[in-house]
Amino acid sequence: MTFGKNKIQGKAYFFCSFMIVLVVVALFLPPASAVPLKEFNIPHIEDLYCLIIKDSDAQLLALEGGQVDLLGDIARFSDIKRLGGSDKVNLYLAEGFHAFYLGFNLRKPPWDRVELRQSIWEIVNRKQIVRDIFGGYALPLFSFLPPASPYLLELSIPDSNLERAKERLKRSGWRWNERGILIYPGQTKPLSKMKLMTPMAQVAPTTAEIAERICESMRSLGIPIETEPMDFSMMIARLDQHKFDAYVIAWGLSRDPDNLYAFYHSSMDIIGGYNISGIKAPDLDEALEDLKYAKDEKEAYIAAEKAQRLLYKYVPQVPVYSRYYITALQKEWEKAVTSKYITPDNIYSFLSLEHKEDRKSFYWCLPEEPRNLNPLSATSAYDWQVLSLVYESLLGTDPFTLKDVPWLAKSWKIEAVGDDGKERTRLSFIIREGIQWQDGEPFTADDVKATIEFIREHSIPRYFDSVKDVDDITVTGNVVAITFLERSFWYLHQIGGLPMLPAHVLSGINDWRTLPEEQIIGTGPFAFSSYKPGEYVKLHKNELYWRRALP
Repeated sequence: MTFGKNKIQGKAYFFCSFMIVLVVVALFLPPASAVPLKEFNIPHIEDLYCLIIKDSDAQLLALEGGQVDLLGDIARFSDIKRLGGSDKVNLYLAEGFHAFYLGFNLRKPPWDRVELRQSIWEIVNRKQIVRDIFGGYALPLFSFLPPASPYLLELSIPDSNLERAKERLKRSGWRWNERGILIYPGQTKPLSKMKLMTPMAQVAPTTAEIAERICESMRSLGIPIETEPMDFSMMIARLDQHKFDAYVIAWGLSRDPDNLYAFYHSSMDIIGGYNISGIKAPDLDEALEDLKYAKDEKEAYIAAEKAQRLLYKYVPQVPVYSRYYITALQKEWEKAVTSKYITPDNIYSFLSLEHKEDRKSFYWCLPEEPRNLNPLSATSAYDWQVLSLVYESLLGTDPFTLKDVPWLAKSWKIEAVGDDGKERTRLSFIIREGIQWQDGEPFTADDVKATIEFIREHSIPRYFDSVKDVDDITVTGNVVAITFLERSFWYLHQIGGLPMLPAHVLSGINDWRTLPEEQIIGTGPFAFSSYKPGEYVKLHKNELYWRRALP
């Protein structure tokens, strides 16, 4: 359920209700003009420290004191206003693809009742949350895709209404006891106490406050629920194991709507899978399969609309808000790469940033302890804040247009093949020559084949959806041809976006869930150096980086 009309209404609400934004909008630098990607060749930074600072106030103090060069994910309005008056940092704002959801465990009562989930959708006051907590630097979200998505469905959604929500429950057989606690249809006892998992307030203060507000709204409906703050890594582990009642979580999504399949198709309801809520609905599965196997853009739009309408019907999660990405960078650093979609915390910036006085060490705030630095099992944004500078993919994304650009593959071809009357997709990637892994071994088309086959053989949850339809992989010189069982518009991005791993490392792995630090080896501009829990992860410049040899 994504609503283009709400996107427009949300922006009107943003500008009409939050006049304070007009006062501070000048605090943000405009997006940089497009720079040819060929200019991003090799980093000037030699040592990159990801400093682990969990407390939001401590993060701000470290930035203002010069201990941190880059602080991303700034959410509190008071912090934005404070930094806007600083003569030491620049602030950047981008739309991005952020989405924040309230989710439920549909595998057990009371969340298995759709009318309860629909009623919760109706009582969450998104506009109030955006106004009070973000001072306007966010949009109320009434959709299952972020507002920036080109696949946003246009629907009109009424404002929150507690009485209307209660009437819906009454019609479905719900009752309340003398204390106002809901009684499940057909039962005599009221609902038992439940917990809503959330990161701890010192790590994610805005998330913790939103979780408290959501619990207040749910209690007004008669649901006995309290927040359960916990370490983020523990929370992810509980979600992976399906050991929860309800949760709040934010996602950084992609330009494609294929996350809908990963989040809501029944086949993804596995331990460690992305269907965290556990929704199973045959008609939704069918729509999501149509989306996944769309042959072209037109089919993709039709399937995306159908899937979103069904998600609005079933409400496996309740969207709450989508906020802008806001990042602060010390003014001593020049040549940051930004656009309407990205702030300076991106691969292109780290390939171009230069210090005015030629300092070679850079300090980037990591707001949470990495859960693990294994690219096969890492799932959190904090893990990938580090790993995205170590591991690379066949394709990149132009930061200004969001179009595909060559990366480890210098070109590619998409074909429809089949000699049995059934069309299938074949992708052919021409792999760049002269690329080396960070241990000096050559990167070849065989590494691409090994990566895909390893993921498929071990059914690795994070990536399995991207490779499960692969039927055949053929390597000829520096060309790898991948033939699929079906035909799909999305295969190029699914395979092209996989992090590539060395075949010589994969061949020695007995358990993909564990990876020794000495085997964290990629092709990226930075190589893993050390990790001191509670303090930092250190990366160092990859002297073998392949882009140094580009014209």
